Amino acid sequence: MCDSFSRSLANRTGCVVVAVNYQKAPEHKFPVPLDDCYTATRWVFDNAPALGLDRGRIGVIGDSAGGNLAAAVTLRARDENGPQLAYQVLIYPAVQYGWDTPSALANAEGFLLQRASMEYFWNHYVRNPRDGMNPYCSPLVAEDHSGLPPALIVSAEFDPLCDDGRNYADKLAAAGVSVKFRLYKGMIHGFLWMSRVLDQSKALLDEIGREVKSALG
Repeated sequence: MCDSFSRSLANRTGCVVVAVNYQKAPEHKFPVPLDDCYTATRWVFDNAPALGLDRGRIGVIGDSAGGNLAAAVTLRARDENGPQLAYQVLIYPAVQYGWDTPSALANAEGFLLQRASMEYFWNHYVRNPRDGMNPYCSPLVAEDHSGLPPALIVSAEFDPLCDDGRNYADKLAAAGVSVKFRLYKGMIHGFLWMSRVLDQSKALLDEIGREVKSALG
């Protein structure tokens, strides 16, 4: 599923791309997917010499649910004195448990991702509502966002998750993290994967390439 995007990412950034096939809900609820992603991140750092990588130039990227996991990995790595990540790219990330933000209400139907679908997805991911208050499940609610890697955060205008990305960018900036927030006008959730039909998808891939090269190159 991710092969085409991973190839595009590698071509535009010149970076090695490691795609993590983490275990997924509903069979594997929080925190299993995060545990898998964090373990994979540690593995990449531990095996960096064999992979031809520089430990000082490793970042994480994710879109939607993957954006949630990428953000959570950076929090956990900081809290546990784990891998020193150099950059994070979060594309329309789901970083807040719930489905009642202004953007979720305004874009509830008609734009591919439905507000009702977000409720369905979240309730399959968490074991109970208390999980949703865990900062590794909802990175937005973390008490401290300082010391996290610099970030590129992207939201789509007509997306129930539009506010998630904007709010998380504001949190990082308030904590002193270098962050660039981009709102892609007229776009819907998932547009990153639509490069065969949308020029904006190609533009976003190009932007990710430029920002990653600048941060890690």
